[in-house]
Amino acid sequence: MVAHRLVRNLLGGAAVLAALLLVVFGLPAINRAVPTDRSLAGRLYEVGAGVSVQPPPGARVDASKTRPGEERAAVLFLVGDVRYAIVVQPFGGQIAEAADRLRTKIKATQGYQVTGDEGAVDTASGLSGLSGGYTAPGRCGRYAVFLTDGRSIEVTVSGAQLELQRELAGIDDSISSIRYGGVR
Repeated sequence: MVAHRLVRNLLGGAAVLAALLLVVFGLPAINRAVPTDRSLAGRLYEVGAGVSVQPPPGARVDASKTRPGEERAAVLFLVGDVRYAIVVQPFGGQIAEAADRLRTKIKATQGYQVTGDEGAVDTASGLSGLSGGYTAPGRCGRYAVFLTDGRSIEVTVSGAQLELQRELAGIDDSISSIRYGGVR
């Protein structure tokens, strides 16, 4: 009887020790084995609402600001210190109205102002839109807006001037890759 209790206590203690070792050593080992930065390079990213894009080199997704959806969608890429956002939402107006709405959003942020002239921009998939620039204290940025199938696709890019200049070629290629209608 005493031996039986002793064996039972020994097994219980071993189980507690095994659980403790799993928590102390096993979980951190698993955590280190999972990559913290999933590379988006070379893959088409599905923003949502029928829109996809080829992310720029070195881009990471900020999951806290990314919302895929059928009618509305948003993604925030971080490329170094540059923020690159794409927002898709229903819109029934003309391209000039969509651009005006995006400029108004930009100017609603304290210290931000739209600068320079707006110009035409096209994607490789044939979407036509308008683009321009804006500034803020310590930051500068660019925006573009496209219309397709009752949706607006708003693009904003901002960062410190030197960082933005360094990443701009890859971001411009990414903007050019925006397409509506999914992977083709």
